[in-house]
Amino acid sequence: MAELKIGDYVKGKRFGSFEHDFQGEIEKVYENSVLIHILEFDQADRILVGELNNRAIVRKDDATLAKVKNS
Repeated sequence: MAELKIGDYVKGKRFGSFEHDFQGEIEKVYENSVLIHILEFDQADRILVGELNNRAIVRKDDATLAKVKNS
């Protein structure tokens, strides 16, 4: 698995009240999880994403790298 870094664009698996997967940019990396700024999501999850202020903490194992930040 590639090392996740701040600025990487990732896909997050649905969890909790999310009905669908989502995508966004990593804002912070923790030991076993990442804070994702949610940028793309299904409209069915619109209210939940708004309540979470467009952010979610996701286990690293549940975050799939979609695009690497250019250094």
